[in-house]
Parts: sequence; C-alpha cells; structure tokens
Amino acid sequence: MNYRSLSHLSQLSNECAGKVPSDVDLVVGIPRSGMLVASIIALKQNLPLTDLYSFLRNDDLKKGSTRTYKHADLVKPQDAKKVLLVDDSISTAKSMHAALEQVRAVYSGEVMTLAAFAEKRNQHLVDMHLELVEQPRVFEWNIMHHPFMGQACLDIDGVLCLDPTAEQNDDGPNYRDFLNTTRPLFIPSLKVAHLVTSRLEKYRPETEAWLQRNGVQYGTLHMLDLPSAEERRRLKIHHKFKAEVYSRYPQTRLFVESEERQAIEIMQLSGKPVYCIETNEMYVPGQLHNLKAGTLRKSHSLKDKVLRKVKATAARWMPMSHP
Repeated sequence: MNYRSLSHLSQLSNECAGKVPSDVDLVVGIPRSGMLVASIIALKQNLPLTDLYSFLRNDDLKKGSTRTYKHADLVKPQDAKKVLLVDDSISTAKSMHAALEQVRAVYSGEVMTLAAFAEKRNQHLVDMHLELVEQPRVFEWNIMHHPFMGQACLDIDGVLCLDPTAEQNDDGPNYRDFLNTTRPLFIPSLKVAHLVTSRLEKYRPETEAWLQRNGVQYGTLHMLDLPSAEERRRLKIHHKFKAEVYSRYPQTRLFVESEERQAIEIMQLSGKPVYCIETNEMYVPGQLHNLKAGTLRKSHSLKDKVLRKVKATAARWMPMSHP
C-alpha cells in the first residue's frame, strides 16, 4: 500500500520547484483533487491560479490584496501565453486528456500538463510529474472516498465521529447521550465493508441509529461482546479485537484507526496496512521498524555531532594544565 500525505506533497513541491518552467503564466487545477496540487504549486511559485471551469468560461482571475503576484497584470485567464494544467494523479489519464481537450477547444496558447503522482507505465501521458508512485496507492485527501473502502475496516470513535470525553464515557446515561448526539467527523462517500469498534454490544441500537442518520453505508458492524466498559479496560482488548476482525477477512486491505498506538498494534497483529487519523500516517508491515531505526540513527548522529562540538568548544576555553 503506497500512501502519500499532504505533508509529503508539500515537501515534494519544494523539491521539484525547478521542474515548473519559468515561462508559465497561469496554473489551472482540475477539480477537485487537482486544485489541491495546483494551489500548492501556484502559491510557492507565486503564480496566478484558477480552476478548469473558470478558465473555460474565461472568468476574471481572483487575487488577494496582501502580496505582489507574478503576472499581476493578467486578468483574463485565456490571455495567458502558457498555462500549466494540473491534476493530483493519473491512472488511465482520462480526466487529464478530457480536460486538455476542453482547454484546447477555447485556448490557442501553450498548455503543459502536470500530475503530482504517476506510474512507470503511464508517466509518458503527461508532460511532467513530481513522483512515481505505483498501485495500490491512496492519498490523505481521498482515503475516505477511495474504492478501497469496499475492502476496508473502519473504527468509529475518532474516525466517523468525535471521541467521547471522560465525562461522557461513563458507561451510563452520559454515554448513551453521547452516542445519540456526537458530531460526525469523516463520513465515507462509499460503502465500507466493516465497521470495527470497541463500543459494547449493548449499545448497538444507538450506534446503528446514529450511522443511519448520518448516511454511513456499511456491510457489517462488529462490536465487543462484554458486560461493561470496566471489563473492557481490565482486559485491554481494544486493539486485539480490531486486529482479529481485520485478520479474519482475507479480502480486507486497509484498516482506518483513530489512535496511533492502536494503529501500530493492529498493523503488527494483523500483518496488514493501517491508516491512522491521529498522525495522518500509513503503518505498513516491514516499514515501521525501518522508519524507527532510521530516526534512531539520525538521532545518534546528531547527538554525536553536538557532543563533538561541545568538546571542541570546551577544549578551546579551558585553561592549559601545567605539570
């Protein structure tokens, strides 16, 4: 499972800033995800920005009043001599080619195409790409609306809705009120294969009613069959229960968990990828250890450098000892 976050995209746009030709007058984003990439590129390159449909209508470009823009005199987008047409990724490139045809039907200037993420097999379908990322892949900005949801397990609290506060989590009247009134967070637009929650089985009616009210589509709702929250805390069974359900269904390819610690434990027990809402990270078997080892090596390297510098400074300022 190849995953890219907003943070990665921002860093990538820095590293690849030199790829954007200096004679581009305007950045045009393909809604919706393409606008995300286009906005980052336009902001960092200080270029005018518009979306595909505003470009096709030749709507006046909108500008803020707190900064000086490159090509600030450009008002009509179709007056640009060269535009950069941007999408977040390509697979078949149908969206990009359809957008390119629309642009060329109304615009006689030069058009360059850019996809942030391409694959080896299709990189030739755009003029530029920022990184090659092979399938299966998913991004922070589309993970809850990706077809993977049909093969995914989702936690509820902290993912679909807010977590209960300590006061609400009394396993009594306050908790039932929370179950009925909690605000939604990230509601998938596709049917999810499994909802896997540490909520107790006795709260199934309230949970199902909330899911229906908030338009959550799902296959199976898995809940803990224990008598009380106190017993659940004593057994410390949250991550084990979730990992067991995730492992039980071979076709499941992704688990979305709210808490980092549980996400890592579920990944380790199931041997399958887990995306964590808390950290915006994808934890993949075989990669976490390497990540921690690399961080540790960097930490030791930095510590050694600092220590050497301190010793060198001390040696210069300490008085010479005489026999």
